[in-house]
Amino acid sequence: MALSGWVCLVTGASRGIGKGIALQLSEAGAMVYITGRKENTLQETAVEVKERGGDCIPVVCDSSKDDDIKELFERIKREQKGRLDILVNNAYAGVQAIFENMGKKFWETDPSTWDCINNTGLRGHYFCSVYAARLMVEQGRGLIVVISSMGGLRYLFNVPYGVGKAACDRLAADTAVELKKRGVASVSLWPGAVKTELVTELLVERETPVGVDPMMKDVFANGESTEVSGRCIVQLAQDKNLMSLTGKVLMTCDLSRRYGIRDIDGRQVTDYTSLGYLISRVPYLSWLSAVTPSFLRVPRFILTLAGGHF
Repeated sequence: MALSGWVCLVTGASRGIGKGIALQLSEAGAMVYITGRKENTLQETAVEVKERGGDCIPVVCDSSKDDDIKELFERIKREQKGRLDILVNNAYAGVQAIFENMGKKFWETDPSTWDCINNTGLRGHYFCSVYAARLMVEQGRGLIVVISSMGGLRYLFNVPYGVGKAACDRLAADTAVELKKRGVASVSLWPGAVKTELVTELLVERETPVGVDPMMKDVFANGESTEVSGRCIVQLAQDKNLMSLTGKVLMTCDLSRRYGIRDIDGRQVTDYTSLGYLISRVPYLSWLSAVTPSFLRVPRFILTLAGGHF
């Protein structure tokens, strides 16, 4: 019960990565506020939390609505006497739109796709970060996590997705600059390919959609569980050197190695920066992965250069 007495908030926790994070935070002893747009799915998560012996407070909240967000934080401030230790910005409403428009160019889709993907998954994150920071700065400690992805570095899925994820990474980095002297850490977390309920339904269990690389289907079919990110955040929050990581983009595979984390089924978390893994994805070279030392990884500065525009 490493987080006993802590107060946490996970947005978009009725399913997927958010649900997995809420389960792990509550299992570690934290009181977790979980949000979502639908009462029934939120209650299902709350039941699962309680079955594991944890505590959570489900709150119907649409992260694209300013008033909903404001009321949420006012409630937390009132009920927890101003305490908030961890905010996880996870709410996202764009998965359905991504799969419906797979293979289409940005000019071939309705411009409203931008709003569907980024109103909740970016604008909402900023609003939540503002209100959370007000509580955390007052108490002189806290951790804000923005769930992002490799799409912030290179093209993935579509234009609105990539721009939104790049902005999420920048949100974590820039808020960290202003929060650091107040004892509050802000990071961006990149899960690997995650086998969420919706991804399983739309990709894994169907014929490969038009415009989707068959290799991507395989990657997600063998992806990490929704709870890996939660395990990473639990350990990260307790890290005595947390402030040395503020402002950074952190990958679940790196944190899993740092803290000795395995997936809930005992599997090792796939290291997408492992040279062996990368070779295994190249046709005609995959046999080399078996003889490539596991400790050989792509240096992080290479990833930075891959996303460079100068």
